[in-house]
Amino acid sequence: MPEKLTKILIVEDDHYMRKIYSNKLRRAGFEVIEAIQGEEGWHKILYEQPDLIILDLILPMKSGFQLLSDIKGNDKTKKIPVIILTNLSQGSDIQKGKDLGADDYLVKTDISLTEVVDKVKMVLAKQR
Repeated sequence: MPEKLTKILIVEDDHYMRKIYSNKLRRAGFEVIEAIQGEEGWHKILYEQPDLIILDLILPMKSGFQLLSDIKGNDKTKKIPVIILTNLSQGSDIQKGKDLGADDYLVKTDISLTEVVDKVKMVLAKQR
């Protein structure tokens, strides 16, 4: 039986960005599932139980901050590592993300696709 792929959930409302990150992660050997907004992200987290979540903060229906709070406040999901990947680069947003339990906080304009994959691998390695 083939080894189970590590499952990554990307919660990102920008179609173009979501596809770029998904394709890069798939090429790196991950199973990728996608959600377009916060509510859908929450349902997929509960149903799919991903190994790691990449979370944008500016989302329709439910903000990334609210979703992160839900994830870390639920016994079934609180151990799932979350990497915030957003355009919000203010210190107060970064601090809030870390305070809510994000494992890392990446600003889209400051990081390459390869670096995102490297961060995912690093956070997963720490988890094991």
